[in-house]
Amino acid sequence: MFTDTDQASDRRPHAAVIGSGLGGLSAAIRLGAKGYRVTGFEKLEQPGGRASVFRQDGFTFDAGPTIITAPFLLEELWSLAGRKLADDVELRALDPFYAIRFDDGSVFTCCGDPARMRAEVGRLSPGDVAGYDRFMAESEAIYRIGFEQLGHVPFGSPMDMLRILPDLMKLGAWRTVHQHVAARVKDPRIRMALSFHPLFIGGNPFRVTAIYSMIAYLEREFGVHAAMGGTNRIVSGMVKLIRGQGGTVLCNAEVDEITCTGRRATGVRLAGGEVIPAEIVVSNADTAQTYRKLLKSTPRKRWTDRRMAKARHSMSLFVWYFGTNKTFPGVRHHTILMGPRYRDLLHDIFERKHLAEDFSLYLHRPTATDPTLAPEGCDSFYVLSPVPHQDSGIDWTRKAESYRRAIARKLDETELPGFEKHIVTERLMTPIDFETRLSSYKGAAFGLEPVLLQSAWFRPNNRSEDIDNLFIVGASTHPGAGIPGVISSARILDMVVPDAARFA
Repeated sequence: MFTDTDQASDRRPHAAVIGSGLGGLSAAIRLGAKGYRVTGFEKLEQPGGRASVFRQDGFTFDAGPTIITAPFLLEELWSLAGRKLADDVELRALDPFYAIRFDDGSVFTCCGDPARMRAEVGRLSPGDVAGYDRFMAESEAIYRIGFEQLGHVPFGSPMDMLRILPDLMKLGAWRTVHQHVAARVKDPRIRMALSFHPLFIGGNPFRVTAIYSMIAYLEREFGVHAAMGGTNRIVSGMVKLIRGQGGTVLCNAEVDEITCTGRRATGVRLAGGEVIPAEIVVSNADTAQTYRKLLKSTPRKRWTDRRMAKARHSMSLFVWYFGTNKTFPGVRHHTILMGPRYRDLLHDIFERKHLAEDFSLYLHRPTATDPTLAPEGCDSFYVLSPVPHQDSGIDWTRKAESYRRAIARKLDETELPGFEKHIVTERLMTPIDFETRLSSYKGAAFGLEPVLLQSAWFRPNNRSEDIDNLFIVGASTHPGAGIPGVISSARILDMVVPDAARFA
């Protein structure tokens, strides 16, 4: 049951934030800085959403995001709350960022040093060094406009889209990321290494706009970092900031519906039936679920159930978490294992919704950097495979174990020979978990797919087009998924949410 012992004495306008993913927590901090009394409502037993944590048998597993870029966005949040990021979170820069193992056995190692990267390109494909330099110069130009100028501003009307049309044309936004890369380099391995990044945010490199070529420069400019103690240390630090502002984050508090009077949001109704009034409501829930479930009783013109069902949604994920009773010192913090197919595999995942026999994998070994995440002499891992979302009809209750065994065989042949006999704890996450535990529509791990016609104004806006005093943050609004994207979606609230003084 919702209780707020400070409600009688705290007369600040109330903001209800649904969900406590990184977008929702960022929104709560910003609203607290704007003078609101904030209550966050999280249906799970712990805050964090996709960035929650699993602890079992002495091992710590980050449930979701593990690659930290653009740390200045986090530093800004801590500054708003009158603290420093380093007070609560230690970020450690990784060098190299990650290694990419191709199916032919060759390896491409990515880092932030331009000279070393040119040498790495030259080692695999000497003729592509000049094209790589040109691509990186274009990636920087896209970042300067796409992230610095457009990533933190709202798109509330078609005119906002028309105003940036010249910039989009200049940046070649009509091309896909892979088309952009393929125009600059020829070696298939270099093309993969420079174009796979949209998968980090739920996009197919052969379909998403070339605006997302900016990720390559973002990594180079700001580095790739790991949070000591796990990514969830960022979550716990953000909750601490919210509480320091006089706000509250309630767990095991599922919101059943956003209450409305006419077109105006007035608060939330919890699953137990209790109604909590609020001057504004912010939803960090999956956007399709926000409109289809949380506004099920409210008429909508733009984001109808039918439109959300017809939209393109990202792929899902299969994740196997396991701990071993020995260490594997030759395995890096981040390793990407490319399968024998690239375009065709992604076509199977995104278009055919078919679970192929081959796969590409992301292997995470955080104990390479932070041994405290496992008992002494042990290693903590997770391995992730992109898979179709739930429109595929795959029965994961029957398929999960055979798919896990196939992944185990691949790891045994490549990065982790003989590892299975050393596993002492493990667990799986399938699209079922994304659909049920994380309330992601169709089990899509990243919300709406970031194709051009589902970007900027074409995406559900940060200020709801259908409901007044309702604001949206997270992966399925502008600017999109990934840690920088969801934090930036909350940054936009500074421009669209009225000052608390308006309600005083």
